[in-house]
Amino acid sequence: MARDVVDESPVSSRDELVSWFEAGCKPQGPFLVGTEHEKIPFYRADLRPVPYKGRAGGVGDGIEALLEGLRLSQDWQAIEDGDALIGLFDPRGGGALSLEPGGQFELSGAPFDSIHQTASELQAHFAALAPLSEKLGIGFLDLGVSPLWTREETPVMPKQRYAIMARYMPKVGRLGLDMMFRTSTVQANIDFASEADMVSKMRLALAVQPMITALFANSPFAGGRPNGLLSMRSHIWTDTDPARAGMLPFVFEPGMGFEAYVDYALDVPLYFVKRGDVYHDVAGASFRDLLEGRLKALPGVHATLSDWANHLSTLFPEVRLKRYMEMRGADVGPREHILGLPALCAGLFYDAQASAAAWDLVKDFSAEQRQYFRDSAPKLGLRASAGGVSLLDLARKILPLARAGLSRRRRLDAEGEDEGRYLQALEEIAASGLNLAERRLALFHGAWRENITPVFSQCVF
Repeated sequence: MARDVVDESPVSSRDELVSWFEAGCKPQGPFLVGTEHEKIPFYRADLRPVPYKGRAGGVGDGIEALLEGLRLSQDWQAIEDGDALIGLFDPRGGGALSLEPGGQFELSGAPFDSIHQTASELQAHFAALAPLSEKLGIGFLDLGVSPLWTREETPVMPKQRYAIMARYMPKVGRLGLDMMFRTSTVQANIDFASEADMVSKMRLALAVQPMITALFANSPFAGGRPNGLLSMRSHIWTDTDPARAGMLPFVFEPGMGFEAYVDYALDVPLYFVKRGDVYHDVAGASFRDLLEGRLKALPGVHATLSDWANHLSTLFPEVRLKRYMEMRGADVGPREHILGLPALCAGLFYDAQASAAAWDLVKDFSAEQRQYFRDSAPKLGLRASAGGVSLLDLARKILPLARAGLSRRRRLDAEGEDEGRYLQALEEIAASGLNLAERRLALFHGAWRENITPVFSQCVF
């Protein structure tokens, strides 16, 4: 999330929280797609992670210098946390840049009508980044987990909310700090027309999310060697915080709607309450107490819409609901993977025929089957199988539906091609049955001679 929401409107009831979600409905459209991706920076000279200030002595070749250079070259505005520059945003309504806890560099793209526009945005982003990163000697990995450094070797970014999270994470899971400091993802965000449309899309999205994890699996290395998984990033989420991550079984129960999601979110403990420029650590406290002004750490302080929106950003299920819906199952990968995820989502969720056909494929999955796929995808990838269905079978049926949906959307580029072109990398994975993690593991055991160093030249943007 690039910027915390600023809306000091008071809120005191559950109904107001439900209304906040309802305001996200777009009955007349347009349905847009937003794409966010993170990438892990490193110094090309010594393959070390990039601190905020730079290498020893504060020589000004770190994340701060990269952000400052982009601020000047793109005429974007600063996002600050105290005195620290921690992000940028386009004041003309475009995207934003932000920092994840370990220095992962995130582009939160603008919502667009077509994936062609997302492709142009991505190209412009890397074009702006190239001269600065070259000058500073910085490269960016396209992997879902940092492949070499330990958690302790990973730098810490100067953001108050991350300090609060880092103190709390070890209390609720073994791998929360790894999630914060070592993982990198790509995410696609989609719109919904109504509450009923949200429910339909969320059920389909959750059911296919393990397939997405398997298709995009790209984090097979850690500590300089294979980690035994195809998506370590996805596995890390299974032991981060059970209160705020997972497959959300209640979404498939009768009565699912905005109220049910509000009740779920209210049961997830708070991390912080922001007032002015200060993040107050209330980790573990109840949002219900904040609604009633009964927080022990902040007596008499009542909730605002900012508090609600910011709290929702600290929930981490496989599909997350805000005033749009976020697909959160994918490891980051090369540019074609970054574009492949929003293309898959646009074709699948924005075409009624594709959505209905896809739902027919997954509607009979039990909660246990969905959970098995979720638990198995990080290790088995597309080979995960349950109830006579494998994730590879599912991918080989879903991808043609998405391509047909994109064809019917008829969003054409200057050459007259539709958005189906962005599915090609995923279709090649489905055809071969081998995801990117498996291909890179083959290189590690073959051409790389079990040496991790080549990832810093071959697994980069």
